[in-house]
Amino acid sequence: MKRMHLHVSVEDLNKSISFYNTLFGEKPTVIKSDYAKWMLEDPLVNFAISQRGAKVGLDHVGIQVDGEEVLSEMKARFDSAELSVLTQEGATCCYAKSDKHWVQDPSGIAWETYHTLDSAPTFNDAHSQSDSACCAPVAQQVQFISRRNKS
Repeated sequence: MKRMHLHVSVEDLNKSISFYNTLFGEKPTVIKSDYAKWMLEDPLVNFAISQRGAKVGLDHVGIQVDGEEVLSEMKARFDSAELSVLTQEGATCCYAKSDKHWVQDPSGIAWETYHTLDSAPTFNDAHSQSDSACCAPVAQQVQFISRRNKS
């Protein structure tokens, strides 16, 4: 199974939670002091918001998968599209531990495909992620990985 993932950076978390509760007709499945997530069945989407210092608006999009086999299939699709892929294994992001692959589309929008392994007590892994925003890698990281992989 695949589930669409959208992550939006918001200015006011409480106002945004209230708005999205009304829009979706349900409350978040996860609420933290800087983050909320709705695991919706109709439409089938993992919708998350956070207030962590990033520019307000769409932070990144992705496809959540339910197993390693489907994750490998999605990675192969990224590779086939000749996109620079950044792979993270056991990454802590958005209060979850996941294996994931990141790309940037031609317009610079960060896309991830990931398989969640477990929940996590922190928003991200302070050793490998910025503490001020979400876990999407910056363009320079993906470009660096691309150059390194071509050498």
